Amino acid sequence: MVRSIVPALFPLKLASRRMLAPTVAHLAFSRDDGLPLDYIPGQFIQVHFEYADGTAAKRSYSLATLHDHAMEPGELVEIAVSYVPGGAATALFENLDIGGTIQASGPFGRFCLQPRDDNHRYLLIGTGTGVTPYRAMLPQLEQAMAERDAEVVLLFGARTPEELLYGDEFRAFADAHPGFRFVPCFSRELPAPGSAQDHADVRHGYVQQFLAEFAPSAEGDIAYLCGNPDMVDACFEALKDHGLPVPRIRREKYVSSK
Repeated sequence: MVRSIVPALFPLKLASRRMLAPTVAHLAFSRDDGLPLDYIPGQFIQVHFEYADGTAAKRSYSLATLHDHAMEPGELVEIAVSYVPGGAATALFENLDIGGTIQASGPFGRFCLQPRDDNHRYLLIGTGTGVTPYRAMLPQLEQAMAERDAEVVLLFGARTPEELLYGDEFRAFADAHPGFRFVPCFSRELPAPGSAQDHADVRHGYVQQFLAEFAPSAEGDIAYLCGNPDMVDACFEALKDHGLPVPRIRREKYVSSK
């Protein structure tokens, strides 16, 4: 008989909440059992709760925490949460007061930078909350740029400027690091001319439309794809057409669940 393994749960206490977009919140928690969270940027945690009928449920959220080390006790655990109308998880977070607790497990996942990577450039491609792991990776990317002169291109797809999650942070990081290029791709509405979000690297369309512009190379690139499944599939096929071998294309699909 095969026994299912039940993950160990730990309590997270809500420390702060801010809205990144009209339907996306950035939530910061402290681990309420006094233990550290040993994680690698790119991994996710699972939040556990119950439906109204008592049925167990869980949702996965990539860690957005900016660290270049395992989190020590007391350091904040940060995630981005999409609010879905009528969603059970949405109700859980919307009704959670500062100081309230939830149960979580993890971290899980392998959507991470690898210590033995020897590529010249990272192509990071994301949509919506799929950009969250790239925020967590910024300290590691900074180290790769400093130590081995790696380059990074972040293609981030959003419908409108107000839905560009962490956009100000990525732009500031790009301004401070010549090896990092931030390319927001807006499918519906461009930033107002002369606004803070108006920039020469802004594109109008979907991220997959602009991959060819950056000439993906089998010799020099490793690509990461995270977000909408249709985008991930389209970019995966396009990168293979450019000659990238499958092991150099790392994927994680995000699907909004109620």
